[in-house]
Amino acid sequence: MRVRSRYTTALFLSGFIVAGFAQQAAVPPPTGPDRRVWLDVVVTDKSGKPVSGLQQQDFTVLDDKQPQAILSFRANDAPGQAADPTQVILLIDTVSTPFQAVSNGRVQLEKFLRRDDGQLPVPTSLIFLTDTSAEQSLTTRDGNALADALNSKQGKLRIIGRSQGFYGAVDRIQISINALEKLAGVAATGPGRTLVVWVSPGWPLLSGPDAVPTEKDQESLFKTVVRLSTELRQSRVTLYDIDPLGMADAGSTQTFYYGNFLKGVSSANQVQGGNLALQVLALQSGGRVLNSANDLVRSITSCLLDAKVFYTLSFEPPRADHPNEYHTLQVKMGKSGLTARTRTGYYAQR
Repeated sequence: MRVRSRYTTALFLSGFIVAGFAQQAAVPPPTGPDRRVWLDVVVTDKSGKPVSGLQQQDFTVLDDKQPQAILSFRANDAPGQAADPTQVILLIDTVSTPFQAVSNGRVQLEKFLRRDDGQLPVPTSLIFLTDTSAEQSLTTRDGNALADALNSKQGKLRIIGRSQGFYGAVDRIQISINALEKLAGVAATGPGRTLVVWVSPGWPLLSGPDAVPTEKDQESLFKTVVRLSTELRQSRVTLYDIDPLGMADAGSTQTFYYGNFLKGVSSANQVQGGNLALQVLALQSGGRVLNSANDLVRSITSCLLDAKVFYTLSFEPPRADHPNEYHTLQVKMGKSGLTARTRTGYYAQR
């Protein structure tokens, strides 16, 4: 029991700060009369291509399966437009990625950045996440400049030791969660939407018979789940996970086990470590998980299609009966053959 208690104590209650980000406060809750929930929605056809030209009447928002009145609607057909700018952050995770995969991923990422003469479709920046720092580049459309920055960091990429076993896994999760929260804080200071493409096989899940949290631990876990879900939503961060291991990781438990934790948790007694998996957070944010594929360039390009055409809408949520009340979200399309992807839920307040 001591090991289990130490698990969440070390992971969620420590004051560890990832160097490289400015000291950012947690994303504040909305104040004043505006309690609206804002959703960025990507609509695709049967072939998976983004669909433009839709109108508000084509959308139905369901909160806990109940239709809600759409208070505002905007079609975003031109990435980077002044009305609703979009930026992309490409994060290279050396904390949870084997060295060889980091090396291969760097080569393919450089290929992506330098194609089309280095002209990127949206403002983009790089983050190098290591066991000691998270260094973010300038935001630019100049892919060649980012590729040069990528090469300059090659000798600095390193991996936290796997020999630390269970506690090494706890350290990797701690670093990753802290980095994601800091990133949400940075995104909240700017306008518009942020797409975060996290190149990693994912951090350890620490779920199962050997990592069962105590009741007190579950309370801490649940608070972290609520906080992180709220921060990502309020800062309009959509998260994507691309596994650089590709087919080498296709048969591993990591590629599918996270599916057991995709359903939103409504109380502390339901939560497990897997509810904070990178893949789970990505899909719940309205993003995607791409694994078992060796073409990293194609995977990144696929994710960035979400910045090409999307829709932003809002609704006023019903009053919650208690704090941190979980609500499922779904957007239905009035036209056949179309699929909407957005956040899968949120935590409502009284």
